Amino acid sequence: MARKARASRKTKETEITVEIDLDGGGAAEIETGIPFFNHMLEIFTRHGLFDLKVRAKGDIDVDFHHTVEDVGLALGQAFKESLGDKQGIGRFGEASVPLDETLAHVVVDLSGRPYLSYNVRVRPGRVGNFDTDLPHEFFQAFANQLGMNLHINVSQGENPHHIIEACFKALARAMEKATRVDPRIKGVLSTKGSL
Repeated sequence: MARKARASRKTKETEITVEIDLDGGGAAEIETGIPFFNHMLEIFTRHGLFDLKVRAKGDIDVDFHHTVEDVGLALGQAFKESLGDKQGIGRFGEASVPLDETLAHVVVDLSGRPYLSYNVRVRPGRVGNFDTDLPHEFFQAFANQLGMNLHINVSQGENPHHIIEACFKALARAMEKATRVDPRIKGVLSTKGSL
């Protein structure tokens, strides 16, 4: 079973195409027009061992918000489609990732129920020209569109770059576990019989 998908989103503010292969090797082709965001998506791809292509054009001359949020929505849709009926997947995943002084912990449940708990203290400002509040918008959009329960907790951290990067790495590792097919799982991992 090919666990691949392509999702597109076009609005007056953005035009986005995402292609994903859940059983890839971590290859990334990312172009959003936002260098730091490209870097975070490349990190997510590499540490999740997905193959991911993202092409995004947005009104970044106005603000990065629309592009970041809409990439989250398109990525969530691509994950949802690539998982199909979720037969045989682990469903749950968690990972803790350190980056120097920072420690991020992420737990996911691909339950079909969207929810984000974001316990991340990052000082207001920018990393390069990327606002430090934008990761929240990305994670919210991603969780909502995929239908995922997503908990992100940073227990310690000072450097905004380290905090954001550790969150993306931990999410990648948790998603790799949750989307992995386990031959011992027959059907879906739920007593209800569906996710």
